[in-house]
Amino acid sequence: MPIMIQNFVLFQIGWLCCVLSGANQLHPLAGVVIVSIIVMIHLQRANDSSSEIMLILFAMIIGTLWDSSLMRAGLFQFSTASWISGLAPLWLIAMWALFATTLNVSLKWLKGRYWLAAILGATGGPFAYYAGHQLGAVAFSDTTSALLATAAGWAVIMPALVALTVRYDGFRNSSQKLSKAEAL
Repeated sequence: MPIMIQNFVLFQIGWLCCVLSGANQLHPLAGVVIVSIIVMIHLQRANDSSSEIMLILFAMIIGTLWDSSLMRAGLFQFSTASWISGLAPLWLIAMWALFATTLNVSLKWLKGRYWLAAILGATGGPFAYYAGHQLGAVAFSDTTSALLATAAGWAVIMPALVALTVRYDGFRNSSQKLSKAEAL
C-alpha cells in the first residue's frame, strides 16, 4: 500500500480513537496512546525526523492555543476534563500531532497552494469538529457560532501549517525512504 494511503488511513484511525476516547467511549488515554504509536511510525519513515518533530510541535502549540481559546470563550465544551485547567483536553492536543503527520505526506499536494489550504481548512476543520460533536466528544454552546469561529481559525491555521512544511519537511527528497516504507 502506498505511504500516502497508509498515512491517510492511520490518520483516520487515530482521529476516530481520539474522538471516541474524548467522548468517554474508550479509555480516556486510548486515543493518545494510539496517536503516539502512529507518530512513532511516521517519524521512523521520515528522512529527517527532527524536521517532522518540529512541525508536529508547532502544530500542537498552534492547535492547543486555538482550541483552548475557543473553549475559554465558551464555544466548545469537552466531554473529558482538561489535564491542565484552561487547556484543551490531551486527546485533542494529540490530534494536532496526528494531523501534522499528514502535512508532508498525504496533504503534501497543498504545498504552495495557500488559498486552497485556506478553503480546505475553512471547510474541513468545521466538518471534523462537527463529526466530533456528533460522536459526543465536544458540545457547542451555539453550533453556528462555534462552527463559524472554527472555519475562520482553520482558514488561517491551515495555510500557516502548510507554510511551515517548506521549512520542516522530513520527507523532502524521500523517494528511497518512501519505497522502503511502502515495503513495510
